[in-house]
Amino acid sequence: MTSVTTTCRDLAELLPAAQTACRLLFQECFKAGIKNIFITETYRSQERQKYLYAQGRTRPGQIVTWTLNSNHKSRLAWDIAVGPPQSLYDVTTLNRVGAIARKLGITWGGDWVGSIDRPHFEVKANWLMPKGYKLEGQVIVPSNSKYKVQLIVEDKKEENKVTNTNWNPGSPAMKTETENFIAQAVKDGIIQESHLKDLQNGAMTSDRLLGLYITIQQRRSK
Repeated sequence: MTSVTTTCRDLAELLPAAQTACRLLFQECFKAGIKNIFITETYRSQERQKYLYAQGRTRPGQIVTWTLNSNHKSRLAWDIAVGPPQSLYDVTTLNRVGAIARKLGITWGGDWVGSIDRPHFEVKANWLMPKGYKLEGQVIVPSNSKYKVQLIVEDKKEENKVTNTNWNPGSPAMKTETENFIAQAVKDGIIQESHLKDLQNGAMTSDRLLGLYITIQQRRSK
């Protein structure tokens, strides 16, 4: 059992609907250029809620929550903060995130009347992804300010066929220069001769040639 003073930042502790909503929010923020936000709390036990509620009331410190009945304990809410160079609860950034959340049907604490809570986001258990949206890849949701939000999209095989074309420089001088570079690497025992043959036979793809160049440079520098 975790202590009442321990903050849970694990997305897996939220219900599936909230996990998806949070990932979608971070994805759309990433696409809008907001990459320095991170999770500060997900699930919160009733004991921790009571502990936080006591702060500024029966315990020293500033008031941090207005309720004993938070959606954090229902595993449907999460809090965020802003990483450098902005301040931790930069209003401009949180307002931008809040505007994105509204479009996604996610409740934003910044819209609440009386008890504004800009870092807070929540959904209902029956939340569904709005039409026109989807998770476009693996969304990296940071839980501290050291990391940035990332969206890792796997290339589709069809796109690879188009982009990973055979290398054809068009310039004879460039072709000769590249051939000499690869031939020298073969002579020095850095790479296999089969790479040179593929280049000469027109079977070398642009991606492979780039990777080969990097490999040669790395091995030469050792």
